[in-house]
Amino acid sequence: MSDTDDDPTRPAAGDDAATGDSRLWGGRFAGGPSPELTELSRSTHFDWRLAPYDLRGSRAHAQVLHAAGLLTDDDLAAMLQGIDALDADVASGAFTADPGDEDVHSALERGLVERLGPDLGGRLRAGRSRNDQVATLFKIYLREHAHRIGDLLRDLVTALADQAEQHLGAPMPGRTHLQHAQPVLLSHHLLAHAWPLVRDLDRLADWDDRVADDSPYGSGALAGSSLGLDPEKVAASLGFTGSTANSIDGTAARDFVAELAFVLAQVGVDVSRLAEEIILWNTKEFDFVTLDDGYSTGSSIMPQKKNPDIAELARGKAGRLIGNLTGLLATLKALPLAYNRDLQEDKEPVFDSVDTLEVLLPAFTGMVRTLTFHTERMAALAPQGFALATDVAEWLVREGVPFRVAHSRDGRGGTALVRVTEQLAEVRARVAQ
Repeated sequence: MSDTDDDPTRPAAGDDAATGDSRLWGGRFAGGPSPELTELSRSTHFDWRLAPYDLRGSRAHAQVLHAAGLLTDDDLAAMLQGIDALDADVASGAFTADPGDEDVHSALERGLVERLGPDLGGRLRAGRSRNDQVATLFKIYLREHAHRIGDLLRDLVTALADQAEQHLGAPMPGRTHLQHAQPVLLSHHLLAHAWPLVRDLDRLADWDDRVADDSPYGSGALAGSSLGLDPEKVAASLGFTGSTANSIDGTAARDFVAELAFVLAQVGVDVSRLAEEIILWNTKEFDFVTLDDGYSTGSSIMPQKKNPDIAELARGKAGRLIGNLTGLLATLKALPLAYNRDLQEDKEPVFDSVDTLEVLLPAFTGMVRTLTFHTERMAALAPQGFALATDVAEWLVREGVPFRVAHSRDGRGGTALVRVTEQLAEVRARVAQ
C-alpha cells in the first residue's frame, strides 16, 4: 500500500489535485461541468486582480496550518517558498489563469500544485473555504484601495485650499437657484467644495475602522473548521484588528462592499457639483475661469474650441458610480444566508468604482490646481442683480426697523429700481434709433 493510501489527508491518484483538474469542488461528480456552465461560472477575467491578496492570505494560512501541526517545519518552508515563487510569476505575468480555471482561487491552487506537487500543494486547502477566503481577501483589497483613494482625495482638498489661499479677499457672485443672491468670497466658495470631500475622508476612515475589526478568515464555508486553526493570528498577520464574531455573517455579509460603494458614489457626487460649476464658469457668458491647456481638449472641426472634458467626465462618471451602488444593492436584496453564488456579482461594480476614481481624481485635481480665475470679472458681477438687498434690509434692522417691514421696503425698492432700469433701457433704445 502506498503512502497515499496510508494517509487519508494526502490526495489519492484519482483526486482533482493529482489529475491536474483545477476545480475545487469536483469530488462528488461523475463527469465534468458542461461548457456552458464553465463559461458562465468563470470569473478570472475580473477577479484576477485579487491574486496578490489571495497569495498573502495563503502565506498566513500556511503558518496556522503549521501551528496546528498539519504541516511540518519542512512542509512549511517548502510551502512558503512555493507561494513566493508563484507570487513572483503572477507579478511578472509568467503565470496567468487558464481557460479551465473557474476563479482566481482555483487558478492559484493549480499553480501551487504545479510547483509543489499534489502531495504538498494540495494541503493548503485544509481548513478554509473559498467562502471565507474571498471575503477576507476582498476586504484586504478594498481597504488598500480605499486608502489610495483617500490619498487622492486629500490631494484634491489641498488643491482647493491652495486656490482659496491664493484668492483671499476676492469677491464673486453668490447664487441660490443659480440666481444672484449675495456676494461671497471666492475662497469661501472654494472651501465649500472642500468640506464635503473632507467628510468623505471621514467616511472612508470610519468604514476602514469597522472593516479592520472583522476578518472573515476561519469562518469556513459557514460553520468554521474543526482543525484548531487560529483566526486571530491570521487576522493580525493580514492587517486586521480582530476576526468576525459570527462565521455565517463572516461568509455572507457584503455590507462592507455596499458601504464603500456608497462612499465612492458620494465622492463622485461631491466632485460632480464642482465639475458642473467649472463647466459653467468656463463659458463665455460667465467667463470666470480659464482652463490650463494640459487639462482641456479641442474640437475636431472647430479650431477655436477649448473644452472642459475633465469636468464633463467627472459629471458623467458620477452617474456611473451611482449605478454601481444601485446594482450592488439590488444583488444583495433578499439574499438568504449564507453564501450564494449571486455574490460573485459583488466585485465588478465596486472594482469599476475604484478604477473610475483612481483615474478621475488625479486628472480633476490637476485641473483644479491649474485653474486661472478671472477675479476682476467676478468682482464686477458680485453686486449685480441687487445682490446687496439683504445687506440693505439688515442695515434697516440695525436702525430699528422690524425685519419684515425692512424686507418689504427693500423688496419694493428693488422692484422700483428694476422698473426705472427698464424705462432707461427703453429711452436709450429710442434715442439710438
